[in-house]
Amino acid sequence: MGISLCRCQRWLQYLGLGLALSLWSVGLGWAGFALAQEAPPETASVFLDSIFLFEVPGSAELTASERAAAIGTNLAPLLELDTQPNVRIQSRTGDKAGNPVIFVDDRYIMTVTQADADLNPAKTPVEQAQIWVEILNQGLAQAQAERRGDFWITALARSAVAVAVALAIQAGLGWLGRRWLLPLVARWGGRTEEDGRRTGLGLLLRLMFLVVQGAVWFSALTYIANLFPLTRRFSYVVGRSLTEGLLARSLVLGSRAYSLLDLLLLLAVLMALVIAANTVTNLLRSRILNVAGISLSAQEAIAVLSKYTLMLLGAVVVLQIWGIDLSSLALIASGLGIGIGFGLQGLVRDFVSGLVLVFERPVQVGDFVDFGAVKGTVNRIGSRSTEIRTLDHVAIIVPNSRLLDQEIINWSHGNPVSRIRLPVGVAYASDPTQVKQVLLEACRQSDEILITPLPQVFFLGFGDNALRFELLVWIAQPHRQLVIKSDLYFAIEALLRQHHIEVPFPQRDLHLRTGSLPLEFGPDAQQWLQRMAPDSEDGRQVGR
Repeated sequence: MGISLCRCQRWLQYLGLGLALSLWSVGLGWAGFALAQEAPPETASVFLDSIFLFEVPGSAELTASERAAAIGTNLAPLLELDTQPNVRIQSRTGDKAGNPVIFVDDRYIMTVTQADADLNPAKTPVEQAQIWVEILNQGLAQAQAERRGDFWITALARSAVAVAVALAIQAGLGWLGRRWLLPLVARWGGRTEEDGRRTGLGLLLRLMFLVVQGAVWFSALTYIANLFPLTRRFSYVVGRSLTEGLLARSLVLGSRAYSLLDLLLLLAVLMALVIAANTVTNLLRSRILNVAGISLSAQEAIAVLSKYTLMLLGAVVVLQIWGIDLSSLALIASGLGIGIGFGLQGLVRDFVSGLVLVFERPVQVGDFVDFGAVKGTVNRIGSRSTEIRTLDHVAIIVPNSRLLDQEIINWSHGNPVSRIRLPVGVAYASDPTQVKQVLLEACRQSDEILITPLPQVFFLGFGDNALRFELLVWIAQPHRQLVIKSDLYFAIEALLRQHHIEVPFPQRDLHLRTGSLPLEFGPDAQQWLQRMAPDSEDGRQVGR
């Protein structure tokens, strides 16, 4: 039951996505339709009961819109006929050009001119008239079929099938992604499936799935809209507006004009280039550099340099192939330079700090650091930020500039061998020599303490209530210093208890002075108290 509910919720989410994309497309369609109404079009569409037939240009007497409206008016009475009309071609008497005329039964529909043939693939008006006769026969048959009573049942059944097919494709894509593609991405770019989801290739696949899902639902909704006469013309206007908006070459860069579709494809290619560079970098790190035995810091430096080099060279090659002259982008580059100088100072500062960290390497991947109140291992050094994984396995994202501006303790820099200090206090009655032996014996019980250099015990002096000692030991794993300290304190406490050496409590002396009650005041003090004290309810004053 829970699984079915989750699937239903997922399908509802997908349906909402499809509806959102459809509404977005409808909005674009209305915008394109409004823009199209502002300027007179060169051609106009001919409809038969919301069924699109063909495009016609204007003539010497009529504009394209007037001619399309006249043809629609001539076709409208044919919808009331019970039989299939006879569409035929006839030459108009007295027409010097010899243009063919289309009749339906004895009703004049239109005259086909050479302009009609030039607008369409036909070579002559007669050939174009024959093509339109076939279109009119099909349109009249479809319009008469839609006026029968069983049409709505068939249309609703087809709509249900279209929705079922879209849901099936949606579920199939989800199963394919979970079962095959994400494990494949994890094998290529990540150590686990969750890591694979966060890689560039995983994001590309998820984006592709999103685009395919939107296309599936948009196609299903368009098919359903074309089934019903009430929504068919609206669907046609939306589709035509989107087509014209995507294919119109209105943006000029240099000597070439580009359409919105060209720019979208260019953006998709650049995104694929970035993701491909990340994927190649991950493969280089996991398949080559890791096997070669190179240190983690060197692997990260080579991977970062390789990624940015591939992205830069790939972007230049793609822009040149696309026909965009890079010299024409000089103005844009200057504007970006000003924006970088003023509005993107923090981002550029973090980026430059990341390059300094990669080349100078004061902090490397795998180092154990103390950054303020944070203790953890550097997990990743990116272009803008550094990820530090704390001892609680919590990822903390730190801007690169902060690592260079503030003091940071790097326990692994140069040599991971480091020394930790453990303060110990014992009672004054204890033998200092015996305490030293006990502390050194506790060190010998731990395998994580280095033998060379030897552990040391310092007698720091006399405290308020204890003899103060400090144990200094050397370790090779700085990230385990808290665990090592805990184990040492456990061993020290057990050995002190075994040798009857006390750890004192803080001691304080409290001295009390005796006197007589009630307190006696001098004459001056009594007069001052009498002036300051308020009268009581019975008229007596305090002190009398």
